[in-house]
Amino acid sequence: MYGWAENGSHIVPKPIHESDPSGSAESQREQRGVGVSKATLETVVKRPRRFFSAAEKVRIVKEADGCQASGKRGALQAMLRREGIYSSHLVSWRAQLGAQGPTGLATKKPGRKPKFTEAERRNEELTKRNAVLERKLHIANALIALQKKAHEILGLALPESDGDT
Repeated sequence: MYGWAENGSHIVPKPIHESDPSGSAESQREQRGVGVSKATLETVVKRPRRFFSAAEKVRIVKEADGCQASGKRGALQAMLRREGIYSSHLVSWRAQLGAQGPTGLATKKPGRKPKFTEAERRNEELTKRNAVLERKLHIANALIALQKKAHEILGLALPESDGDT
């Protein structure tokens, strides 16, 4: 709301603040749930993402094919609205079904595909562990050979080994 104030020869609008004994106008709006534009504030709960199983996708694709075969005007669009999907979903599902069959319609984990499968990752881990153990074995054999040479040079008798160790 505006009032009018004279400024010399000009009349300019002057904002009028509502007098409120409890505090500022902003605090009252927040308490009432009213925004700056005086519209009520509303929070909408975010819906969880929908997932379709492979069986549902096959059913929808077959139903869409039936709608097209019936020749009824608007039947396909009505089916898409009823199912709550876009025509682009139908196009991509048909392409996946044609390329890979019903297994291609299975839901996949979103995000980047892993570089290695679980078996490949385990194989890599075991290969690294094997390399470490081979290196340790090589060092142990070198140390045993060095001890044998030291015993020969010093003329000491080697302790008897059972062959089991």
